[in-house]
Amino acid sequence: MTLAIIWFMELTPPHYSDWLTAPSPSFSRQQKYWLFRPGALTAGLRKVGNVQLSVVREQVQGLHPHEAWMLQRQARTPIWVREITMSISGTPSVFARSFTPLAASHGLWQGMRRLRTRPLADMLYHDAQITRSHFFSCRLKDQQPLYRSARRLLGAQCPPAHCMLARCSVFWRLGEPLLVAECFLPEFWPLAARSACEQGLSLQAL
Repeated sequence: MTLAIIWFMELTPPHYSDWLTAPSPSFSRQQKYWLFRPGALTAGLRKVGNVQLSVVREQVQGLHPHEAWMLQRQARTPIWVREITMSISGTPSVFARSFTPLAASHGLWQGMRRLRTRPLADMLYHDAQITRSHFFSCRLKDQQPLYRSARRLLGAQCPPAHCMLARCSVFWRLGEPLLVAECFLPEFWPLAARSACEQGLSLQAL
């Protein structure tokens, strides 16, 4: 068993975290499906409509104390952050935030710096050395780092925190972590429901 897999098994949100290892009972069937859907999110979104990805920020930051558990690193550790938005057929649908230790962004995860407008999935699902944690999900709150980042970048277009559901998971490659957090905007859910109906899928089956 490799070190990466050991860390994957031990990754647990601390008591002060809003991230949950199981879906909240308040989530609908459709929401549970998308929040815990395996595989690449972009592949699923492309079944809903035409996906457009925009990079809104890439920069060095200090690891937030409430996110330190995600990387198994000390708070304030330098990290490389990539933040994007995804629209489906012109409708804003997802805000995503990914980060890895700064040193790893020049090493094992250096491909993250060269993606431009390509999705992270292009580098995450074709390497047998990469493992993935289970999913965590939550309804965002005002003070969460993910929401504060979304509000700063989306500005007046950012919905209230309680209207945004998010998921995250950690990819490991030879002991180096890469966190991927994806937040669904309220406009996404009608699109997803319509797509499910068009594909003949009932929400009961999701």
